[in-house]
Amino acid sequence: MIDNNRGRIVGINGNMLTVEFDTFVTQNEVAYAIAGDKKLKCEVIRVRGNNADMQVYESTNGLKIGEAVEFTDELLSVDLAPGLLKMVFDGLQNPLDKLAEHSGFFLEKGVYLKPLDEKVKWDFTPLLKPGDKVIAGDYVGHVPEGVYTHYISFPFAALGTWEITTVAKPGKYTIIETIATAKNDKGETKEITMLQKWPVKVPITSYKEKLLPEKTLITQQRIIDSFFPVATGGTFCTPGPFGAGKTVLQHAISQHAQVDIVIIAACGERAGEVVEILREFPHLEDPKTGKTLIERSIIICNTSSMPVAAREASVYTAVTLAEYYRQMGLNTLLLADSTSRWAQAMREMSGRLEEIPGEEGFPAYLESLIASFYERAGLFKLNNGKTGSITIGGAVSPAGGNFEEPVTQATLKVVGAFLGLSRERADARRYPSIHPLDSWSHYPSIIPKKQIENAQSVLRRGNEISQMMNVVGEEGTTISDFIIYLKSEFIDSVYLQQNTFDKVDGATDEERQKYVFEKVVKILDAKFKFQKKEETRKFFAELRQLFIDWNYLKFNTEDFKALEVSIDKKIKESTNA
Repeated sequence: MIDNNRGRIVGINGNMLTVEFDTFVTQNEVAYAIAGDKKLKCEVIRVRGNNADMQVYESTNGLKIGEAVEFTDELLSVDLAPGLLKMVFDGLQNPLDKLAEHSGFFLEKGVYLKPLDEKVKWDFTPLLKPGDKVIAGDYVGHVPEGVYTHYISFPFAALGTWEITTVAKPGKYTIIETIATAKNDKGETKEITMLQKWPVKVPITSYKEKLLPEKTLITQQRIIDSFFPVATGGTFCTPGPFGAGKTVLQHAISQHAQVDIVIIAACGERAGEVVEILREFPHLEDPKTGKTLIERSIIICNTSSMPVAAREASVYTAVTLAEYYRQMGLNTLLLADSTSRWAQAMREMSGRLEEIPGEEGFPAYLESLIASFYERAGLFKLNNGKTGSITIGGAVSPAGGNFEEPVTQATLKVVGAFLGLSRERADARRYPSIHPLDSWSHYPSIIPKKQIENAQSVLRRGNEISQMMNVVGEEGTTISDFIIYLKSEFIDSVYLQQNTFDKVDGATDEERQKYVFEKVVKILDAKFKFQKKEETRKFFAELRQLFIDWNYLKFNTEDFKALEVSIDKKIKESTNA
């Protein structure tokens, strides 16, 4: 912190301060407003002459015109070091468990704690020796963190090539103890610790190349992996109204997706939903490690009752932590719930800044901010040849499920997959409630494209026939149309819908999805010999139940194979194929 770099409050508008300063300040610089014996954390969001507009991450009650503000000459940053996994932070990276111990049930204003325990010793193993040349992002050594090897990187902010001068011996060190020193051609020296700070609004760029995401990220949710896939290092959004099953879908993806690290950013969600995450994650079994899901997760909590300005910080904090673990060659999944609340925070601050509003009062630069967030996802080739990825999924909560509102539309312009949640499907208990006709994806599926197009054609035609039957009744449809309608209902019931709470049906791996879909395709292509609608309905009802029972059996077991024989026999009886 620069001594005597202080300012005076000359205006207060909600959680925005206007501060007059005499020296200099920087955009996005952190400052503290002095309110008696409390210091309230702020961030500079606009500089005009010798006045700075600042958003305050606390309630401004009690602040007065003329009171002092201290500038730190530091950007809003997070601590990056071993110990992040299993932690629950707020948007400013305060550990909520420690805050609760300090303040009790109600959080105090102006209390900021260190994110990580600086007394814990980690078992450090060096990877370099004196004389080695390094650049930003190269591995200095590693420590064990849970089930993963946590690599300690040469500071991401280092410019040019450095030479290692000393390296600590293998042993136990805290995150603030020096583990190596280095010098450059200019004679500058640098002490390296396990801890480094990084500004949250600046992407970490210590990698060789950003690659095109091509490999499908297996979430083990059939409707996603087969019909609307997400790529490893890709982006997707899940817009939907209240009650459409966003939270349960997030839990299922977090638990079963083939990723290494899961980061949840609860951005402005109701406290009830955040509490559900905090209660579920420590007990959700992690199929990947056999332990609990929280062992490889980080949760950023910023509920709707917390200060609005901190919502923006929580999103950027989460993506920076994801970038940190990506640098270790790990695949990270960031789920932001909900980006609508983040956009509402930007709208509120834009209004206080008296900027010209865009559609529905959102700032005119809403699209560029949303794009810059999702652009931090990707598949990256690191300095050592490893690859790491960040996959970002953003939940959007449009009022009334209106997908035409600005936040949803701005998001759809930049994401690679749109998993639109439907109120009608949720009301009909068809979960996951992803709409099979409205949703789309630009990423490759695990199922051949021709088969998917065929299935979507049946679903689309079945929907048209269903709407026609609502008008003219079942009697007004031909037997051939009725069969198409029942085929569309069949694929919906046995493949698109999934019981998240069942141990077998809740997660379907890639091999099983391909195997089952082949069977489904045969039924869609089959030419059935029915004369009456009643026998058609009875056949599909029995076949659907056989398939649903099949979904609950473990793959390739004796029971699984026995029921498959019954299914094949049932199909053969009613086709000429």
